[in-house]
Amino acid sequence: MKRLLCGMVAATLALTVSPVLAADINFTSGIDQSAFRSLSKEAGAALGYRNMAPAASLGITGFDIGLEVSAIDISSNSSYWNAAFNNDAPSYLVIPKVRARKGLPFGIDVGAMYSYVPDSNIKLYGAELSKSILEGGIATPAVGVRATYTKLAGVNDLSLQTYGVDASVSKGFLFLTPYAGAGVMWINSEAKGNLKTLSQDNLNSETISVPRFFGGLKVTPFPLLGITAEAEYAVRPIYSLKAAISF
Repeated sequence: MKRLLCGMVAATLALTVSPVLAADINFTSGIDQSAFRSLSKEAGAALGYRNMAPAASLGITGFDIGLEVSAIDISSNSSYWNAAFNNDAPSYLVIPKVRARKGLPFGIDVGAMYSYVPDSNIKLYGAELSKSILEGGIATPAVGVRATYTKLAGVNDLSLQTYGVDASVSKGFLFLTPYAGAGVMWINSEAKGNLKTLSQDNLNSETISVPRFFGGLKVTPFPLLGITAEAEYAVRPIYSLKAAISF
């Protein structure tokens, strides 16, 4: 746990001040089918809808809106990422997001997310639908299930979207609410543009299922303000931070 927290803080904070966060995804060389599958799996995991919340519902009057940043280390797989970033891949993919979530009756919450990575052509949008199975109390945890969807936009060489389902459990203690969960993400990808024409292989579209495991902590230091840190493993470790106004 200590190692995960240190990695999460180091990755997100160091990347926030890095002069090169991202660049256009623009293929100048082709890749083979195996590399395309690996690229699709890692890109899909990075662009999937993060959990970033305890399992309890917001309630019918509840609303949550905030800023989030996620980071995934891609430095060890430089071949296909270098092809994607014109032979100059960053060490991390950093995905900033704006996201909102609204409580509805019957323990249901709906949410939406939008991302634009500065100095790049990477855009992303998504939606979530969650249901509280057990709201939790003094002695019992909250339990919830969730379905998610994301779609990559702005990139001419790659079509990618993700679907996910997961379940989570959380228990609040004063102003701290730890949570953990697991699920599955399905990634659909298709080569387009330069990636399709430059690759010697006739690249087939990929449909990949990826298990995901996550844990996090929401801290509410002041009324209406929530800060959430989360570590997820889906192909590779993914670290996220979110600051949000909740009521």
